[in-house]
Amino acid sequence: MRNAAGVVLGSALMSASPFVRGAAAKKRKIIVVTFGGGARDQETFAPEGQENIPHMLHELIPQASFFTQVVNHGILGHYVATASLVTGVYETFNNFSAVPPEHPTVFEYFRKDLKRPSWDAWVVAPSNGFNRIGESDYRSFGPGTGARVILPKHLLTAAMSESTTDYTHLLRDNYETPLYTPELVGSEFELQQMETILKLSVDDFKAHAKTLSSPDELSMYIVRQLMRQQAPSLLWITLHDMDIAHSGAYSLYIEGIQRTDRLCAELWKAVQSEPEYAGNTTIFILPDFGRDSDQDSGGNGFQHHRTGDPASRTTWMMVLGAGIHEGVVYDQPMQSTDLVPTLGAIMGFSPTVAQGRPVPELL
Repeated sequence: MRNAAGVVLGSALMSASPFVRGAAAKKRKIIVVTFGGGARDQETFAPEGQENIPHMLHELIPQASFFTQVVNHGILGHYVATASLVTGVYETFNNFSAVPPEHPTVFEYFRKDLKRPSWDAWVVAPSNGFNRIGESDYRSFGPGTGARVILPKHLLTAAMSESTTDYTHLLRDNYETPLYTPELVGSEFELQQMETILKLSVDDFKAHAKTLSSPDELSMYIVRQLMRQQAPSLLWITLHDMDIAHSGAYSLYIEGIQRTDRLCAELWKAVQSEPEYAGNTTIFILPDFGRDSDQDSGGNGFQHHRTGDPASRTTWMMVLGAGIHEGVVYDQPMQSTDLVPTLGAIMGFSPTVAQGRPVPELL
């Protein structure tokens, strides 16, 4: 991967990040992109998988700090694993329960410590089950201190109430189990979000949705509107297309990886083109975990993430933008829970309950 991307091996002894000296003078912004279920190295950064990620390999990694060993020691379910990323604590609730995280989220730390308004922290999530990801029920924070959450499928459901167009391919909510498929609902609240926050008319939204091929493309469209209309300083995006691997269709899994690769490159270009983001934004891209190895007799290979083997627990992280060393690869292990403390160190808030540690190579 180093040879293909033209990057070098990094060291913890490199000079300090320019983030504090340079980008701190401007309003700092952070965008986090996570992949639901992730992808194995053999379909991505291993030689046999590199054809699936041309944008990451040839456009993004040469501009990024790339961490090759991000280990998730928690529960390997999409919602609970994302909650662990959001809190910096390995959450232990039932992955298929409609509950908030038990520990303070990065959004609550950010808003409380930096006294930021509600519009400055947003989550765009793909699944109905993520509607409570923006705020914990931790007693010392209280209601109303987290991120605002947009579920693009809810917006589309509300907008299509009188439509004859078939949007089924954009509304698939759960790939893992038919036993947990929350009903997608849309209401007047979602329509108000569209008009007052995103500055989108129902007709324009439906017309654009017709041109899209997947839920993640719908999510990224909403992200672009949020960036233009609200310009939040902390924006969290959860992509989900590649989790179609649970259906057992390898070709659709690969298609999801390829689409995610393209969408990440498009987001990076959007950051550079938006005046509120250009030059002062750092993007973190990482899967929530991996998928099972083909060699583990207790698993189903690419299809699931149930064994807890190294292939399902070990993944990677890419960091681009303000304050990072470009074209550097770091092989020392880090944990998923290190993300929130790292964001806190960069932006200046204190995640007091988080269990991880700041990544020194990014500070």
